[in-house]
Amino acid sequence: MTEVLFYHLDSRPLEAVLPPLLQKTLERGWTAVVQAGSAERVEALDTHLWTFADESFLPHGTGADGYAPEHPIFLTTDDANPNGAAVRFLVDRAPPPTDASVYERLVLVFDGNDPDALAEARVAWKALKEAGHAVTYWQQTARGGWERKA
Repeated sequence: MTEVLFYHLDSRPLEAVLPPLLQKTLERGWTAVVQAGSAERVEALDTHLWTFADESFLPHGTGADGYAPEHPIFLTTDDANPNGAAVRFLVDRAPPPTDASVYERLVLVFDGNDPDALAEARVAWKALKEAGHAVTYWQQTARGGWERKA
C-alpha cells in the first residue's frame, strides 16, 4: 500500500512549497521523481531548484542532463521512474501513475484556485482511496504551514 498525500495550495505557489517537501524527502534517504504537466514547467523547476535559496540547492537532473539513475531528484513530464525513486511528486496537473503501488509515497500538489485542478484532485483521491492506498489531505494555513484535513 502506498501512502498518498494531497497538498492543496491556497496561499503559496508551488515554487515556495516544493523545495521544502523535496528536502524532507532527501533527509529521509529517499530519491524522488517530480512529474510536471509540461516541459516548460520542468525547465522552470530545474532552474528554481538550483537557486531557490542563497545557502542551499537541491541536487537534481532532467532527461537533458543524462545519468538519470544518479540523480536523487529527477524532473520529467512522463511517467517513467529513471532514478528508481521511492517518492513520486505530481505537480502542474500531472496525472497519477497507473500503478501507484510501485512507490512508497505519492505526493499530489495541486492549485486549489484552479477549478480544473481541484476537480482532477478529487477524482484522483477517490480512485486512489478505492485502490486501497492510505490517502491524506493537507491544506495550507494562513501562515504557510500545513493542516491535515482528512
